[in-house]
Amino acid sequence: MNDDNKDVNKKNIYEILKNAKDKIKINYKFWYTQPVPKIDEEFNESINEPFVSDNKVEDVRKENYKLPQGFSWYVCDIKDEKDRTEIYTLLSDNYVEDDDNIFRFNYSPEFLMWGLSAPNYLKGWHIGVKYEPSNKLIGFICAIPVNICINEKVVRMAEVNFLCVHKSLRSKRLAPVLIKEVTRRINLENIWQAIYTAGVYLPKPISNAKYYHRSINIKKLINIGFSSLSTRLTMSRAIKLYRVDDTLNLKNLRLMEEKDVEGVQTLLNNYLKQFKVHPVFSKDEISHWFLPIKNVIYTYINETNNIITDMISFYSLPSQILDNPKYNILHAAYSFYNVATTISFKNLMKDAIYLVKQNNFDVFNALEVMENKTIFSDLKFGEGDGSLKYYLYNWKCASCDPSKIGIVLL
Repeated sequence: MNDDNKDVNKKNIYEILKNAKDKIKINYKFWYTQPVPKIDEEFNESINEPFVSDNKVEDVRKENYKLPQGFSWYVCDIKDEKDRTEIYTLLSDNYVEDDDNIFRFNYSPEFLMWGLSAPNYLKGWHIGVKYEPSNKLIGFICAIPVNICINEKVVRMAEVNFLCVHKSLRSKRLAPVLIKEVTRRINLENIWQAIYTAGVYLPKPISNAKYYHRSINIKKLINIGFSSLSTRLTMSRAIKLYRVDDTLNLKNLRLMEEKDVEGVQTLLNNYLKQFKVHPVFSKDEISHWFLPIKNVIYTYINETNNIITDMISFYSLPSQILDNPKYNILHAAYSFYNVATTISFKNLMKDAIYLVKQNNFDVFNALEVMENKTIFSDLKFGEGDGSLKYYLYNWKCASCDPSKIGIVLL
């Protein structure tokens, strides 16, 4: 067996073990009490309906679920600076890390304000758990109301996110209680479906999208261990390889403004109709999610004869760099929604890479959803280690390729 084959086999064995570990470490006992598919359950393309359809608000439990002694429920007010800082601190110290414990997401307070205060959000859906002796926030989960189209059927549901429990308290089994509590509060509003994502394998994803990364500041990425040089690649060659074009294909690209909301709504909603699962954006939601906020969300549009014909959007989600003497923050841009009608999607994404660099990001990350995978190879995106599983709660439908997924969750 030659060395190359050894490396391939090692990688295959590693992937098998990693996937097995993902499945083994999750206790499915809780999930098998929920209206979600079993691990081995498949649906054909004609199935597109709830698991349970006769739910009634009057049957929903009226009191909060019980917490272990010494813990209490707390409604977080995202517009209150103190509460927002507490959520930020909990997430920045305890939320998602990579497998090697080198990086941890660092959602800024401004990002959290954007992500949690969507139009028609309910304050009661921003649920905290406090440890009573210290009055410290040690758990959190939240949801926002959304309209999601699944195989041409629009369903009012909740988008659930930011489930986090303090590292030192994970043996307390607080996560299932947080999930049950947010479900109860959502059901009280006569909403019975939800969409969510996770890095871990639960029963059962409708799709699994890998992350891809386009290096911008390659020297920094190598220094912090995000990227590495292959045996055939010197630093000077790497810098040349990942050089970013210094011109735009769309010469009239500009930042989105309030006057563009209706045009962006029309462009984006029409574009998303081709995907099996996608949001349906109201004007208020377009205004909220896409109007630029410095260091949070960046949206650029191209106008042709007073009609918005192309758009690029990405959001800022830095990561803490753990235990690096030179750097403490990785500045990462994440692809959001991108639509091209007057140029190729490849040239649009070339412009996106240019804009990411102009805004001083180190790397441009994108999931293989929508059209993204079609341009990864040509534009020098490398496949990452991570993937994101997409889940629907209380909804039966066939699983699909990530290219049929038309939604990006924060």
